[in-house]
Amino acid sequence: MEPTMTKQKTTTGPGKKKHKTAAATDAAPKTKLHRLEGMLRRKEGATITHIATALHWQPHSVRGAMSGSLKKKQGLKQLM
Repeated sequence: MEPTMTKQKTTTGPGKKKHKTAAATDAAPKTKLHRLEGMLRRKEGATITHIATALHWQPHSVRGAMSGSLKKKQGLKQLM
């Protein structure tokens, strides 16, 4: 019989609850991909050079993230 993979249940412990605070929801994006998406969604947009500098990535990494993570995995499409 093969073992099956299931998502483990996480608990915070007895009497402890997780609460989202206003500061946590309004905070800056936590990942570089979220920062990348935010930069692209700005009214003025962003260039690959600008994104690469801000995220400390190589230009080919920016293009790969836009093609792979944003376009294919998250299903985002170009608006213009």
